[in-house]
Amino acid sequence: MAERIEVSGSYRNLKQRGQAQISLDGKDYAFPVVEGSEGERAVDITNLRKACGYITLDAGYQNTGSCISGITYIDGEAGILRYRGIPIEQLAEQASFVETAYLLVHGVLPKKQELRDFRNLLTANSMIHEDMLTFFHGLPRDAHPMAILSSMVNSLSIYYPEVVSEEDSDEAELNIAMARLISKIRTIAAFSFKKSVGEPFVYPSNYTYCANFLHMMFSTPVQKYKLNHVVIRALNQLLILHADHEQNCSTSTVRLVGSSKVNLYASICAGICALWGPLHGGANQSVIESLEEIRSNNIPVKKFIEMVKDKNNPRRLMGFGHRVYRNYDPRARIIKNTCGEVLGYLKRSDPLLDIAQELEEIALHDDYFIERKLYPNVDFYSGIIYRAIGIPTNMFTVMFAIGRLPGWIAQWKEMHNSEPFNIGRPRQIYTGPTVQDYIPISAR
Repeated sequence: MAERIEVSGSYRNLKQRGQAQISLDGKDYAFPVVEGSEGERAVDITNLRKACGYITLDAGYQNTGSCISGITYIDGEAGILRYRGIPIEQLAEQASFVETAYLLVHGVLPKKQELRDFRNLLTANSMIHEDMLTFFHGLPRDAHPMAILSSMVNSLSIYYPEVVSEEDSDEAELNIAMARLISKIRTIAAFSFKKSVGEPFVYPSNYTYCANFLHMMFSTPVQKYKLNHVVIRALNQLLILHADHEQNCSTSTVRLVGSSKVNLYASICAGICALWGPLHGGANQSVIESLEEIRSNNIPVKKFIEMVKDKNNPRRLMGFGHRVYRNYDPRARIIKNTCGEVLGYLKRSDPLLDIAQELEEIALHDDYFIERKLYPNVDFYSGIIYRAIGIPTNMFTVMFAIGRLPGWIAQWKEMHNSEPFNIGRPRQIYTGPTVQDYIPISAR
């Protein structure tokens, strides 16, 4: 009879669905099978090493559940994405980014007064500490906006040191700290853009969240940016679509760093740095660069597709395929329609959009992409919208970070409220040299 391993304390609130038997060294072990609210099942191996001395090897954690979470649900096969149970399509169509941020951070949709109070809290915390301008003035003009963003977010712990961790701060302090981050990140982002173009900083005004960001980005001392509802709505949608996406690279980083009980600002800074990479938040920039290459070199789209399919050719079709989705990314469907609306309203044509649409049309009917379940993801069209609005390519990942911030905060908060609380500490399989003696330098 197999030795029965009890479900770990972390997962007692999950449904238990029997046992999974594992045979190791001639002995059988029965590990509990647990199930989430959407039917996802997992083998609870928390006590594997304790029970039999083994660990699992899972490079990239693609088959490892690092936590239980009630924030975001994804079904990659069906192309489903929900925040707190609400379909992304409904939020993108009907909600504002601020309302979505409240939903993620606090777990429920806000009532009218709660939303009003939250908006007021964001407005009250939109200014950055005046001393932080010294940092901006000392930065090189060609500094990358993501480098500036991560540095400035981390520096918030210097100016607002009262928030150390979830357990060391009361609820009111934490709510202010979270609102402070969500509000100030757009100010920091806009200031980093102004620094790069050599224009004076524009301070926040009493506008709505996205309108305020556009004002700080594009207004000047002599001319205010002309706000319009189509662009504001599009920006709201883009931020909502990026607000959370389960345990991706940057979110897992926020959780792992936060598990040491470091302050909120340092945890978010780590997430920003993780997001920076071209395999994560930098993907929409790569899409634009790929489309630009096709246009500038007059490469026929069909020829480019064949180049992508050639295993000896290094080119990739950026913006297609996703680590999670094996179907059409639901966010891509939404943003594709918004892309057409924005360009139509602004009366602009973009040759990159024509190329993107042709690429999509060919790829969706090509057996190579169909067999590999490669469909457009959210990055495929988002960069074109940012271009139309006037946001430069090197700011695309910064925009991603602004959108993802509420999700990072929600994940950080959820992790600190979990029982038991454990510091993240993955194991490894060592492949280095076995024991050897030290050789003095004279004998080497």
